[in-house]
Amino acid sequence: MFVVNITYTVELEQVDAHLPAHIQFLQQYYQQGAFLASGRKVPRTGGMIFATAKNQTELEAILHNDPFYLAGLANYEITEIEVSKTASGLSQLLTL
Repeated sequence: MFVVNITYTVELEQVDAHLPAHIQFLQQYYQQGAFLASGRKVPRTGGMIFATAKNQTELEAILHNDPFYLAGLANYEITEIEVSKTASGLSQLLTL
């Protein structure tokens, strides 16, 4: 499993202009099963995506389709994690 830390590099007005397309991008990969959870940071300096992929190269290829990435609005930091313990009801994460 991977955690993607997205940090905006531009003003929020520019981010907001691309937000509808970014939401469509997220939805596409939720439907494909690649994204597990996502959300904005507080304060709003970027966001986080919990994702699954065969490897980091595959995930990078997915993220390169993000409208935020294509418009140069943010930096992306990918961290791979090996889930070893979960809360009740989230045990399926152990198999990712």
